[in-house]
This record gives sequence, structure tokens and C-alpha cells, in this order.
Amino acid sequence: MIKKFIITGMLCLVATSINAQRKSLSLNLQSKEDTTVSPIVKEKVEEYATRINAIIQEEKKLMESELLVLQAKNLDKADFDKQKAQIADNYSQKIDERIETLGFDLDQVIQKQVRYSLLNSDVTSNEELKEKILKKFRPKKSFDGYVSYGIMTLTNDKADNDLDKNLGYANNLEFGFKFNYQFGRTSPWGLISGLGFSWRTVRPDNNMVFTKQNGEVSLSKFEGSLDKAKLRTGYIMVPLGFQYNFSKLKNAGMDVQYRPYSDGFRVGANMYGGIKMSTNNIVKGEDKNIRDRSNYQVNPFVYGAQFTVSYDNISLFVKKDFSNFFKDSYFQNDKALVFGVALGW
Repeated sequence: MIKKFIITGMLCLVATSINAQRKSLSLNLQSKEDTTVSPIVKEKVEEYATRINAIIQEEKKLMESELLVLQAKNLDKADFDKQKAQIADNYSQKIDERIETLGFDLDQVIQKQVRYSLLNSDVTSNEELKEKILKKFRPKKSFDGYVSYGIMTLTNDKADNDLDKNLGYANNLEFGFKFNYQFGRTSPWGLISGLGFSWRTVRPDNNMVFTKQNGEVSLSKFEGSLDKAKLRTGYIMVPLGFQYNFSKLKNAGMDVQYRPYSDGFRVGANMYGGIKMSTNNIVKGEDKNIRDRSNYQVNPFVYGAQFTVSYDNISLFVKKDFSNFFKDSYFQNDKALVFGVALGW
């Protein structure tokens, strides 16, 4: 019985320690409550501790009195030690028997603490317990941060233009927040949206740079040694689509099931649209260092579609613009195609 009491005390200490170390890494619209020791469990353990201590102290005094009587007999050391051990053993059994009569139910106390750890409150009925479970395992709604990087190319379904013939390395860097909304507690389907900031960078090859003359944009040969040439455009992006989660249903108790929505293997598809923030033409070479933020005829609006495969916080994606990268007749029919990876938190 004493062992059971010690185990219960350790249970409370462990629960308190776990609570002190818990940290939240994402901004979630669902409430997150700390897990502590249940007041009922704490009161129960303290009550038994007090009663057990009283029993031990009572029996200890009786044992000490009996040992004094034994010492008065002036026995030799061997007989004294043997009888002393017998007396200690008798009182140990007596303490165990008295503690046993207290009716301390370790399993019941553990169950109460587990319930409290799950729901952070003591419940008195099955109806209240189920209500708490339903509240805790609501459909997922959350804002999650992300950052992504992709290799970009420009596709053209017609004849190649000057940019296609002189395109070097291009990329797309993006970060922002993604909104997840699960349609139901057990539904594998959910809505995805959010807000992102995207920077698309095009680097010409063959010593070519973007130039303007009388408002007309073109590629021209750079005279001399060229260290850097890139046209970078920033967009505010808004996606809207759906996600399917392949995770299995889990049992929360009381016949309540739920499906984890933001973990495991998922696929998603969405449309996206963007509005241009700015364009920066950066040229650095022999005796020249240019940063020009004027109009280089990059499309002020973009739209397209994206397909994503995710596992936990890592995603692989491909996105394709349906709008031209440049507007009007500049570098006609070039559309961005991006293959990349995203990390969420």
C-alpha cells in the first residue's frame, strides 16, 4: 500500500513537471490550456498522506515503547538484534494492514488525474465529460506561418522571344501565413487560404541586362564585365483552395472520434492571385551599379493554380501562372512555372 501511495505522489510530480515544460509553437485559433494536477486528486492524496502519517507516528511510538522494554532485559547482542528485527517486522505488517483499511484506490486516483490532464477540469458526470471532450476536439482552425523557395522557369507555348533565349537562373521566394479550416471534426476535407509575400527574380544570361528606352523594355548586351543582373518583382499573394488529409480517425473517448487535420500526409489544390508591390532592376558591373525601381512592364496582377503534397510541416509544390509574366506585348506568352519546397510552423 505504501508503494501505491509513493507512485501516486510521483504521478502528481510528473504531471506538474510536464506542465512547466510545455511550449506552444504556432498561433492556433483553438484555446490551449495548461495541464496541472487535479484539485480533487491533490486533495485526495494530501488527505491520505495525513492519515498515513498519523498511523505511522502512532505505531512508531508503540514500537519505541516495546523496544525500551526489550533493552531493559539486558539480552546479549545476537538475541537483542533478532528480537528487535521481529518487533520491527510486526509493526511494519500492522502499519500495512491499517493503511489497507483506508481504502486508497490508486487506479481511481490515476483515472481522475488522466481526465483532468485531458480536459483541465474535474467532471462529475459522463454528460459533462463528453461535453468537455467535444469542446476540446473541435474542427481545426488555425493560422500557420510558412516560408517557401522555388526554382522558376518561364514557359511559352509559341515562338521563343529574346528573354526565353537568354534566360538564366530564376527563383521565387515567399513567406506568409496559411489559414486552415477543417469542415468537420472527422472530415478529411478543409479550406486553405491565407496571405503571402512573394519575390520573383529573373536573371538574364549571356551578359544581357534589362534596359528601358522611351518607356520600352528590352534586353541589351552589357558592355564590359557583368557581376550581377536581375529583375526582382514583389507581390502580395492570396491563395484559396481545398486540402485532403489522409490521417486516420482517432478515438477521444465517450464515442467521440476526431481526425488530426494539420499532421500526417496531405494533398491540396488551390487557385491564387497577386497584386504587384514593386519591381527592382539590379545591375552591377564594370563602373556601373544600378538599382532602378521604375516600371519595367511586369504584369501588375498575377493568377494561377498550385498543387501541394505535404507531410507534417514539409510541403512540395508546383505552381503555374495563367497570366503572362510581362504585360502587353513585352516578352509575349511567357508564364511562370515554379517547383519548390515549403516549411511550416
